[in-house]
Amino acid sequence: MAARDLQERIKKLIIDRRLPSGAPLPTEPELMEFLGAGRNSVREALKALQAMGIVEIRHGFGTYVGPLSFAPLIKGLTFRTVAGHHRGEDSLLQLLELREALETGLVSRLAGRLPEADLAELDALVDRMEKETARGTGLATTDRAFHATLYRGLDNTLLSEILEAFWDAFHQVRRDLAAVSHDPRITCRQHREIVEAVRSGDALRAESAIREHFDDIRARVGSTPAPDHRPVGQAGRQVGG
Repeated sequence: MAARDLQERIKKLIIDRRLPSGAPLPTEPELMEFLGAGRNSVREALKALQAMGIVEIRHGFGTYVGPLSFAPLIKGLTFRTVAGHHRGEDSLLQLLELREALETGLVSRLAGRLPEADLAELDALVDRMEKETARGTGLATTDRAFHATLYRGLDNTLLSEILEAFWDAFHQVRRDLAAVSHDPRITCRQHREIVEAVRSGDALRAESAIREHFDDIRARVGSTPAPDHRPVGQAGRQVGG
């Protein structure tokens, strides 16, 4: 039996038995009997599934259903974007457009619907960004917290994980590649406008605020110099986002 077929059958077993993350899988001999395959073939299939985060092999204890996280997606997306950029492709802009499509499509659903406690938290995060700007420190951590708080109100775990995956990948890439100066006060103003637009209940204004924010990021990413041949990781200055 082909290795891919064994992987698919193990995945089907997890689905059919409704096994949650962390649940133990059948023992290796049980899997060999169930799959009708040899020990080496079963082990190779499990190793491949572990690389995808579908199973977790705990040596000396057994095999369990994995975390089923987006970690493999983040790693693959980041590598694809960095590699594409170094080939002269616009992969960084493509990644940005994916994130923009998600956020623009979602923010209108939040207009006028966020509770005051969430709005107050967003206000506080923008206040923190302004203080960080005055001190000359980076905004990336607070910026990320802002967007996570903004969409938290949708109460969609899968959506939150997808947004986090794109955020992680984009920030990894921009740390490695971006070298464009920027006035962080513009970023603060744009985030303040997003909060006010959502608070006002005006869905079109909220979409416009998000688009303006991404138009600004796109302009700066588009002006990022072509990479030289330094090893990835010798980062330049960050692009706000």
